Amino acid sequence: MLRAAGDTRQALARRLGIGTTDAAAIDLLVSSPAPLGPVELGNRLGITSASATTLVDRLVRAGHLARAPHPSDRRRLVLQVTDHALDEVYAALRPLLDGVERAAAQLSPEQAAATAGFLRAVAEVMREYADSAPTGGEDGASPARTRGRNRVR
Repeated sequence: MLRAAGDTRQALARRLGIGTTDAAAIDLLVSSPAPLGPVELGNRLGITSASATTLVDRLVRAGHLARAPHPSDRRRLVLQVTDHALDEVYAALRPLLDGVERAAAQLSPEQAAATAGFLRAVAEVMREYADSAPTGGEDGASPARTRGRNRVR
């Protein structure tokens, strides 16, 4: 399932004609409970501030993102996924969503309830795993990537 999820993100990016980091950025912005600015987005993606700025500029030029004033801090900006981008994402995901609906329709009510419970439990384990990961250093790099930088090969 984890490999399939990664493959699905890559396939979505190809269908949208964008990079996988761009697709990950859109996904993070759509699913975030609070508005994110460029710095927070870069931190969550594990990329540098300069890379985040380049990514945001590219997605704004493509019409996928818009910059907007922060709701409570006039000095900051937040990023919003545009309706255009949402329409493109949902259109690109339609075959996947239809396939999932067909698979779910084949389950009995008991199987559907058991499957839904299992998937909720797995999603919670995955969230706990993600939330417990060490945070990056000053440059935003993960400890694993930082460890490998100075290693002689």
